[in-house]
Amino acid sequence: MAKPNKKGPVRTVNVYCARCKTQLFKYRKGGKGALVKCFIERIVEDMTNAPCVCPGCEQQFARQTMIRGAPAYKMIGGKVHMK
Repeated sequence: MAKPNKKGPVRTVNVYCARCKTQLFKYRKGGKGALVKCFIERIVEDMTNAPCVCPGCEQQFARQTMIRGAPAYKMIGGKVHMK
């Protein structure tokens, strides 16, 4: 299968924890839909200490997986929001 573009989209969104409102990372997102998955190569700035765990409230917000041959975070519904 085809891999996602490394450069990817230009639009950057901030991803926050839904419970404690801590910023998790800045992400180059394509399209205008909900945030379902985040390709790791598109993350611009990562504020987490451990992968997929919020540094503020220690809640798991995603699961690591492989999507189209590239490592990604699959978001758990309702755990994150973006601006």
